[in-house]
Amino acid sequence: MRLSGYMIMGFLAMTMAQLVEAVYLGFVGKNELAAIAFSFPVVMALNAATRGLGIGAGAVLARAIGAGDRERAALLATHCLILVVLFTFACVVVGRSFAQPLFSLIGATGHVHALAVSYFSIWLIGFPAFGLAMVGSGLMRAMGDAAYPGYVMTVGSVIQVVIGPFLIFGWLGIPELGISGAAWAFVIARTCSFAMTAHWFFLRERIVRRQITGFVENTRSILHVGLPAGATNLIQPLSYAVITWILAGFGTSVVAGFGVASRIDSVVTMVVIGISASAAPLVGQNWGARLFDRVRLALKLCYRYCLVWGVGAALIMWVGAEFFVRLINEDPEVVDTATSYLYIVPISIGFLGMMNVANASFNALSKPMPPLILSLLRMLVIYIPLAIFAGRFYGYVGVFVVTAFTNVLIGLAAWRWNQVMITSEQARLT
Repeated sequence: MRLSGYMIMGFLAMTMAQLVEAVYLGFVGKNELAAIAFSFPVVMALNAATRGLGIGAGAVLARAIGAGDRERAALLATHCLILVVLFTFACVVVGRSFAQPLFSLIGATGHVHALAVSYFSIWLIGFPAFGLAMVGSGLMRAMGDAAYPGYVMTVGSVIQVVIGPFLIFGWLGIPELGISGAAWAFVIARTCSFAMTAHWFFLRERIVRRQITGFVENTRSILHVGLPAGATNLIQPLSYAVITWILAGFGTSVVAGFGVASRIDSVVTMVVIGISASAAPLVGQNWGARLFDRVRLALKLCYRYCLVWGVGAALIMWVGAEFFVRLINEDPEVVDTATSYLYIVPISIGFLGMMNVANASFNALSKPMPPLILSLLRMLVIYIPLAIFAGRFYGYVGVFVVTAFTNVLIGLAAWRWNQVMITSEQARLT
């Protein structure tokens, strides 16, 4: 509860900042809401790929901490941060070069396309700082610090919410920047988060080492889990990209409604993401210490809490969906689309949490292939074919039903596979 609590606080702060950003842009116009809906899967994809590096390092690092080897943990953390710097700057170069064709591929056109490109091009400036803060927070958790990562994410999010309207609406004589102001607010806020992260690594804990020896070996260990984990993480944003592409055929208002709903949904979903984030260090450290019963108990609690919260989240959305949507935008078609999504998809939040807990457990054991296989099965075999079929014959509501069904099915499959894996790996070691 302590580990999850701080992470839920941080994740909720981040998603609330995204939601408040949508509220601000809802006052600017429907096109701006559609533009951030198109940018959402691209932004998620970059975050997911970067987070994969942190998952890879965290898996090895947590087991080193559990075994009492703090110096190896420090070297792993240092080398992981170097990899993040290299990767995020490469993403900036590639992203700025291919932003226009990328958003055309997803389905953005005309003025909405121009707005999406403008937002994303500025957002990329802050991506390296955001990536280092995000991965750094995961490494802090793996090393046993539950509180500080939550503060890092929360402070950055509060700053983004506070300065956003000044830049978007042009308060206090600042030029009115609209959607570009929202992107600049992200850049400034996440730079502050990076400064807090750097303080922890360089000054407070003095974890960073100047030693480059072992970089290749550690990189190999990190990427053994990090590459499949990054690929697994990419499945969710790719799913959003597919939904956006399908919904683009129904018009700008439907895309805008989906963008609003996904921001609201992400707030309640972040609770189970926070729970699953606590599973990785708990499983990794206790597995490294050969405390297998504690591993099983931790996973059992995580699964249980995900399901309990899933029921609560669905009830919240059933009661308040239309009210939440109207706080952002009152266009009738936007409201209808977003409300339909929030009546259907949150039913599956608990099972989505189970999938994430199981994936965190697999990665903590340096077994990244089951999550990748499950994610590919989810995306290519089940979700895309059914979503295309449902969209054609049942409209956007059919797409939302398929989303919920897929989450339930894969959540149960991941839970069962993880149980079998834990049993077989424990038998091999004892």
